[in-house]
Amino acid sequence: MDLFQYLEGELRTFDQLGLTPVDSAAISQMSMIDAPAVVPALRRADVARLRRVGGIDAAGACMPGEETTFMGRLSGAADAVADRLYSRTVRGAHASDLLAAELYDSMFTGLDHDNTKRQIASFAASPRFRELEMRDYVALLDQERRVQFSATCYVMPGAWAYVAFRGTDTSFTGWRENFDMAVTPPVPAQRMAAAYLELVARHLPQRLYVGGHSKGGNLATYAAVRCSDAVRARIACVFDHDGPGFKAGFLSDEPALAALRALEGRIHRTVPVDSVVGMIMNEVAPARAVRSSAYGMDQHSVFSWEIDGGDFVYEEGVSAGAKGTHEVLGAWLASFSDEELPGVVDALFSAMAVSGAQNAGQIFGGGPQAAQCIHEAIRKSDERTREVLGPALAKLAQIAAERIARGAVAGIAQGFASLFNR
Repeated sequence: MDLFQYLEGELRTFDQLGLTPVDSAAISQMSMIDAPAVVPALRRADVARLRRVGGIDAAGACMPGEETTFMGRLSGAADAVADRLYSRTVRGAHASDLLAAELYDSMFTGLDHDNTKRQIASFAASPRFRELEMRDYVALLDQERRVQFSATCYVMPGAWAYVAFRGTDTSFTGWRENFDMAVTPPVPAQRMAAAYLELVARHLPQRLYVGGHSKGGNLATYAAVRCSDAVRARIACVFDHDGPGFKAGFLSDEPALAALRALEGRIHRTVPVDSVVGMIMNEVAPARAVRSSAYGMDQHSVFSWEIDGGDFVYEEGVSAGAKGTHEVLGAWLASFSDEELPGVVDALFSAMAVSGAQNAGQIFGGGPQAAQCIHEAIRKSDERTREVLGPALAKLAQIAAERIARGAVAGIAQGFASLFNR
């Protein structure tokens, strides 16, 4: 069965069946909804703190890896009192409130309207999900600084809370941030994720789950690693649904390694069999491969993941194509120095900006439309962009070709590179 059949058919409450990986994927997908007019917002003072941590308010930006210490300096006894009052007085929104608001055009920006509305209706009708409260909503976007961050807390009163980080939408800003993770981590969204978890944990139930889909899965893992020891001890599980990994050598400092040791067995990663996004960069925990009813990049959608009972249907491992994508892209990124790689990414997104594509999905989604956008990107790019991008993508094609010559599969990277080099 698929996610909708699970949501509409699973009638057990969370008291009868604890939170599962499927529930996590469903909540992660819900966090993609823009609902500032419905879901209670994160406190204004805390939003200001997040902006400083992320460098949106540059004068107060913290240093990478110091998010938790920075938040401690900004907090005090007055915050503790405010947290207690906030926890007692704020009523979270329910899925039924999202339906009643009928703000579908604004809530569903960049999403599949029919699927998203059906999911909200399923949550509202379900004895499992209808009492789940949404609160502490925040969404920050700064295109100039390439910052895109959003998170929401889903609270089962008196029991647990799920801290959900939003994944990548189809905007160029969102996809650029994904690439920046491979170039200059930590990106602002990662730093803000750690700070957000530290902030909201103060007024949430003791038992915590942290998770997200796509970029949200990466943010959840980073937040769990960089939060305080006290908050980390409360985390029952970190869910990463097809999120990109981390740059080689990143999270290798002693505090991060100690945190990863403490989280061992509590990081649950899932990727579809033909994963692309989840195979980018290096993993910090092994992933389980989920069977999908879709093909290629469409497998990234959790709506296509197959379910049996209360869990996903797992395969023995990812496909040869997914492994090839991981190996080719990994070798390609590693072939550039730390000084060269930012220029390559800048050139890539400069080309995309003149391609005529309305969003990144039209390029990375594959197919005839992607081919047309890529050809336009090449044709309209300035000479400087061509000088940087041409050799870089020729190198990508060469790495893929060498892999194929050895009898291996290069995955989506080969097709992407060949389009740029026609």
